[in-house]
Amino acid sequence: MPATLSITSFVGTSAALSAALLGAFVLTGTAVAQTAPGAPSAPQQAAPQQAAPAARPATVVVREEGLVADYFAPVAGSQVSSGAVIVLGGSEGGLNGSRGLARHLADEGFVAIAVSYFGEPGQLEKLNEVPIEPIGRALAWLKARPDIHGPIAVMGISKGAELALLTASREPQIQAVVVGVPSSVVWAGIDMAGGPVGSSWTADGQPLPYTHYDLSKGFTGVFNLYNDSLAAAPAEARIPVENIHGPVMMISGQADGLWPSSRMAAEVEQRLKDHHFAYPVVNIAYPDVGHAAFGIPVSPDAPGLQRATSLGGTVPGLVAARNDGWPRVLAFLREALN
Repeated sequence: MPATLSITSFVGTSAALSAALLGAFVLTGTAVAQTAPGAPSAPQQAAPQQAAPAARPATVVVREEGLVADYFAPVAGSQVSSGAVIVLGGSEGGLNGSRGLARHLADEGFVAIAVSYFGEPGQLEKLNEVPIEPIGRALAWLKARPDIHGPIAVMGISKGAELALLTASREPQIQAVVVGVPSSVVWAGIDMAGGPVGSSWTADGQPLPYTHYDLSKGFTGVFNLYNDSLAAAPAEARIPVENIHGPVMMISGQADGLWPSSRMAAEVEQRLKDHHFAYPVVNIAYPDVGHAAFGIPVSPDAPGLQRATSLGGTVPGLVAARNDGWPRVLAFLREALN
């Protein structure tokens, strides 16, 4: 049966949740935009602000049947990796989160393709029973390119991390995984209007087993909804991460206020240990940072930080986690893809 969140409970939090998610994932935009001063707040400001340079456009804009993606080739002169990275954003939908990360990866020498799995024109408008097949299509699209010779990794944030782990466990051609604030289970879908939802994902047209939202205690917040529901997750809804064919890296925030990402990352790590996983596993849980723990480095005065910390943690904690974590991500990918 589909899970239903009452209109009065969930919709009351949806506007704040949407604003917080936007704040968290806008930080994956261009580095210049992140460090530039904010727009003038009053006409008497002494000097006009210099506009940030326009972001580099995608090398190839892919709008095919079943695949909505932006492909970024490495910047000339960078230390080019032989492999490629599929990048998945979170529950903000579309390419808003993944495009910025893919662009930054290309700036660091990686072939990267940002893939939308819902929210773009022609795709589902809400994150409910979303097909997982676009990731497989992106993989085939990359494999068909003559300039890609190495392994292919998948990177995902939040719901995109859930999808990344899920698809990597089903697709042996994905040979490395990097996820931020991940999930250990398949969750019920998300409808900001508070309507009925089933599984977040489908495969071959069939909904995948999922963890229902537990409202037995009433609705006391989004984090509690996920945290309380996790204990009752059925075995078939737990992602079989032991089937992944390559190293796994996870970054989470111990102060995550959206869902218990550090707890779920620990569950993923424990499951891999229990199954004697043959590949390296890196699990970093940063203190004092919330749901925006993963992404490119930011400066303390970057726009959007206060909105991002509405999902847990502090600005210093977020800055410290990003500045330490992103170089580790790049080093992990360089080793995995070369």
